[in-house]
Amino acid sequence: MNAIKKNIGFKELYENLNINTISSGVVAAIFGCTGPALIIIGGASSGGLTHTQTISWLFAVYFFGGLLGLFLSLKYKQPIAGAYSIAGAVLVAGALSHFTLQEAIGAYLVANLIVLVLGATGLIDKVMNWIPVPIIMGMIVGVMMRFAIEMITSVEVSPLLAGSAILVYLFSSRFIKKIPPVLTALVVSVFIAVVMNEFNFSNVQSSFVLPQLEMPTFSFNAIISLSIPLAILIICTENAQTTGILMAKGFKPPSSAMAVFGAVLGFFASFFGAHAINTAGPMTAICASDESGKKEGRYAASAANGVLFASFGVFASFIVPFVIAMPVVIVSTIAGLAMIGVLLSSLKIAFSDSKFQMGAFFALIIGMSGVNFYNIGAPLWAIVGSILVSLLIERHDFETKINVEKNLKPGA
Repeated sequence: MNAIKKNIGFKELYENLNINTISSGVVAAIFGCTGPALIIIGGASSGGLTHTQTISWLFAVYFFGGLLGLFLSLKYKQPIAGAYSIAGAVLVAGALSHFTLQEAIGAYLVANLIVLVLGATGLIDKVMNWIPVPIIMGMIVGVMMRFAIEMITSVEVSPLLAGSAILVYLFSSRFIKKIPPVLTALVVSVFIAVVMNEFNFSNVQSSFVLPQLEMPTFSFNAIISLSIPLAILIICTENAQTTGILMAKGFKPPSSAMAVFGAVLGFFASFFGAHAINTAGPMTAICASDESGKKEGRYAASAANGVLFASFGVFASFIVPFVIAMPVVIVSTIAGLAMIGVLLSSLKIAFSDSKFQMGAFFALIIGMSGVNFYNIGAPLWAIVGSILVSLLIERHDFETKINVEKNLKPGA
């Protein structure tokens, strides 16, 4: 027991919980518990799920996603946020019109088994080590850039709310050093929204709903349609984003462990209707940002986020109506401001070297395009497409990379 406590380091965690880490954790939680939650609610509605099944789905992805982030943060002392695949939720929403919830749950279990095997065998680490860093960074910038763009377009939608948040962020960055500028921007924008009566509480209704267990049934068609795409999304989109973001901030992410522990928790979460449990790129970006304070203490931000995330799942039936009432423009603007640091560092890494520049460029533009083929989103296609470009145009860079890695091996 003492060894477990020492490994987790509760005293160290307490020392690193400060205004910087807590505010980043709160901002990440607000980001993850607003727009993404609405996607699941919409998907459940279009899929014909009952209110209880919808709340169970929300409970499972948020509670177990929060546990994943909390566990990984404490174990590896890195700002790793846990959540679920938003693209996977969109995929499932469309599939629920063709399959029963029980068949979908059977497919979720198979998807988690695939991820678990790939993670346990170390294949994920080998693939991530082989992909050139500039390409990963280019993909991160391309995928995350939409948050920065939406921050600017939000000014057109609501000049006062979005504009004031951006101005407060800039002035706070310049003149208020002890308070994270994202937190200041959030507080001011929420205050203005309350004064302007922008929160819509007219339809707020809340009653506690117990999560409902569902027993799976296994359908070959559901497994082919859902299991394989979900496994690809978790490994090559969600976890890959997290890995790239952590690398951009100078961490050494445990890629295989993220897959293994996510799959284990995802297995249990599936019985409540969770389609996927994995790490979260955008939320990790917020927790890993410079606004979270010293690098070695930033894991406290994702730990705080994990607690908030899990709490949201437990009290989803009470909180969801209030989430729906929040102005969307606040979420978009604050998310964009929180991404600035990651975007700057990723751009610097992607294009500061002379190697893999064509691949990094294609990763950037494919990531920004938002293309979706076969229900698989832009992050995976950004990596695949840019690697093909590099193999064609920059083959010498790959050969140099392989030779360098051989020379670095012990006994080489």
